[in-house]
Amino acid sequence: MGYGGSIKDAGKAIGKSGDEGIDGTIKEDKLGLDIIYIQAKRWQQGNIVGRPEIHKFVGALAGQGAKKGIFITTSSFTKDALEFVPRNETKIVLIDGYKLAQLMIDYNLGVATQYVYEVKKIDSDYFEE
Repeated sequence: MGYGGSIKDAGKAIGKSGDEGIDGTIKEDKLGLDIIYIQAKRWQQGNIVGRPEIHKFVGALAGQGAKKGIFITTSSFTKDALEFVPRNETKIVLIDGYKLAQLMIDYNLGVATQYVYEVKKIDSDYFEE
């Protein structure tokens, strides 16, 4: 998506025991002047991410002194989670499974082309002779 230069240098996975609610980081620019923090939840369909999870993430961001975060889930968010807006300068983007799949398709990441269709039209010049 153009963050942080090369794919190798753009981000870093942190997610492990003791990660304090942060699973990874992305350099917002090539120089790494600003960092975006990521929380990712791989949940089964039907398990919906609620406001408490978002609230914990905001707390984790505050613990890092961070102002920007992305919360990604393979499922979806409750209405309360979607409506939650932190009362400080923190900005959070929520990405559900549908939006994640669309971003993967748009940026050709983790997907492969399976079929390509050609659409034909009549060449009217051919029939004018």
